Amino acid sequence: MTVSDPRPLVGEPVSLDLLNTRWMLDGVRQDLLTDADGLAVWLTANGLDARFAADASTLRHTLTARDALNGLADRPGDPAAVARVDAVLDHGRIRATLTAEGPGELPEFADPAWGPGWTAARDYLDLLRTAPDRIRSCAHEACILHFFDTSRNGTRRWCSMAICGNRAKASRHYARTKDN
Repeated sequence: MTVSDPRPLVGEPVSLDLLNTRWMLDGVRQDLLTDADGLAVWLTANGLDARFAADASTLRHTLTARDALNGLADRPGDPAAVARVDAVLDHGRIRATLTAEGPGELPEFADPAWGPGWTAARDYLDLLRTAPDRIRSCAHEACILHFFDTSRNGTRRWCSMAICGNRAKASRHYARTKDN
């Protein structure tokens, strides 16, 4: 049985998509990764379901990676947060390969249960290497989602204009009309 993804924001890079497995709904924190079924939904959404099992061990290690990434997203450069992400990265490595298509890279894990979390941590490094200033948290005070700003001028503020952007505009409008 395939369960649909209930999250309000999907399709972000895998590291931010892992952070977005927690979100707010009507003021209540939701968490996709409470069990192996939720992990299966996340693995499928990120094309990782063919390589990694949605089991208790993978869930535990993926939650460790999510907490480490969340610490780094909340406190960029914090030595403790950096150390936690490095600890996740210690569970895998990249092996250079040469294929019929040319040079390639193959991730390797001593314990495959670390694969999804390691993949997300490695992706975060790629985002930091590419455009660290484009890694954002939604500007809405009641939102905990993250996104990679791909707008041309780099001024995106909301996880979704349809959700949080409209909420902010409606709040401003209400405040203006209430005073009249």
